[in-house]
Amino acid sequence: MIKELVKDQELLSKPAQPATIDDLQVAEDLRDTMASLDNCACLAANQIGSDKAVIAYGEDDGDVRVMFNPKIKAAMRPYRTTESCLSLDEPHEVTRYFMIKVAYEAPLDGKLVERSRKLVDWEAQVVQHAIDHCAGKLV
Repeated sequence: MIKELVKDQELLSKPAQPATIDDLQVAEDLRDTMASLDNCACLAANQIGSDKAVIAYGEDDGDVRVMFNPKIKAAMRPYRTTESCLSLDEPHEVTRYFMIKVAYEAPLDGKLVERSRKLVDWEAQVVQHAIDHCAGKLV
């Protein structure tokens, strides 16, 4: 279901709660909402009104990947950049890393299973942005 974007900074500043297999609807809502928006690179569940640690981002090939309980395990090559956010009015300057390794969970056979991925460049940047949302950190 397409959800309205949350812009309330107090709500966005609260750290997310761990997601479970019962939060599959949150993942679908993230996908649907992303598809309804122009130029949406990523969304975190708190941006659509859920307090769960779930993110979605657009991959380089155009697919949308969802991660449950994502955590950055390694980061290399820091750089400064300016980012916009659908939940904020003004762009902000942030430090990001060119390459990251992310541990996360994905649904499989009715349960969440551990996964990890190495991401670089644009995908690494948008995943870092979404994980910041899960931590209650505004850009």
